[in-house]
Amino acid sequence: MTNHAQDISGPFNAEQFSRMWSGRVDALERHLSVNTWVLGAVTVVLVAYPIARVVIPAVLHGIVPDVVRSVLNLM
Repeated sequence: MTNHAQDISGPFNAEQFSRMWSGRVDALERHLSVNTWVLGAVTVVLVAYPIARVVIPAVLHGIVPDVVRSVLNLM
């Protein structure tokens, strides 16, 4: 029986999943070059920055009531 067959058979086991995931992440960390990690980090930043610039102000605008905004504008 292969590892994959063991992973998908039977009920969900969080401990088994954790060990499997940890092993795969460790293997990934060992085999990726520094350039690949840098490329991934730059990609994450390039995607996250515009989302944060749009989403965070929209959420704050929705949460903070108009009364608080008007008081803060007076300060």
